[in-house]
Amino acid sequence: MKTYLVTGAAGFIGARTAELLLRKGFRVVGLDNMNDYYDTALKAYRLKALKKYPAFSFHKKDIEDIKSLAPVFKKYDFEAVLNLAARAGVRYSMSHPHVYCTTNIIGTLNLLEMARSYNVKKFVLASTSSLYAGQKMPFKETLAVNTPISPYAASKKGAEALCYSYHHLYGIDISVVRYFTVYGPAGRPDMSVFIFMKKIDEGLPMEVFGDGEQSRDFTYVDDIAAGTIKALKRVGFGTFNLGGDAPYTLREMISLIEQGLGKKAQIIHKPFHKADIKATWADVHMAKKILGWKPRVGLEEGIRKTVEWYLANRRWLKNVKI
Repeated sequence: MKTYLVTGAAGFIGARTAELLLRKGFRVVGLDNMNDYYDTALKAYRLKALKKYPAFSFHKKDIEDIKSLAPVFKKYDFEAVLNLAARAGVRYSMSHPHVYCTTNIIGTLNLLEMARSYNVKKFVLASTSSLYAGQKMPFKETLAVNTPISPYAASKKGAEALCYSYHHLYGIDISVVRYFTVYGPAGRPDMSVFIFMKKIDEGLPMEVFGDGEQSRDFTYVDDIAAGTIKALKRVGFGTFNLGGDAPYTLREMISLIEQGLGKKAQIIHKPFHKADIKATWADVHMAKKILGWKPRVGLEEGIRKTVEWYLANRRWLKNVKI
């Protein structure tokens, strides 16, 4: 049985990716430091679901601490490392830039060093569409991403650069997957879909930065998890967009949540934030051609499934902070 290391295993995307690997019959070792960047009740919820699988084992570790990683790599013979642990969020990175660099850059470096030292042949890095700020849409992987407009984007650029150097120097096969606005059940409570869903349901006013006409290439979490696993394919070094390939405005997304909940939003418009991107749209041609992946869940279906999950878990979600 092949064994895969998934970092950020209690996180939104990490948990879904780990579960999909387990369902495919693989062994998964999960790492997560369980930090309190957002309400840990959601992390505990995801981890509880993973622990039902006999082939899953969990280690509370921080990828910034390389000494704590060595015993894990000594114990298991990993087929690949999927580095989904990260500090995410554009605005938080402006007030806490150092932690983004230590987690996203140094943490990635530590895992690459472990992969090199323990002869792990494959490495997948989760990256971000935030790197494409100011570029022409739809965003292609061949675009130069040299204008990051937030510390978050800059830290991911640094992680990507390190991955290329370790591929070049040590022959590690590396796939970089750039995610586009991921949403779905058990999503992060600092992201718009969760925030809007909870505030609309509870009858609370919610802030929208700008006029709501900014667009995002919303991508359902199951599609993202499937694409991340497809990226385990040997490619040498490759960068792949994983996106819904169909941008929607925030207004359209909010309308779908309103329909699902049967309630109207109370919107307070705020000035557009300078670190945000006006629009995102993924060109997913490379992922289709090389990985054999394409998005399958449209926004209407994805929001419906997300709202259904929210309503089924509303009792304990009412205490989750956003």
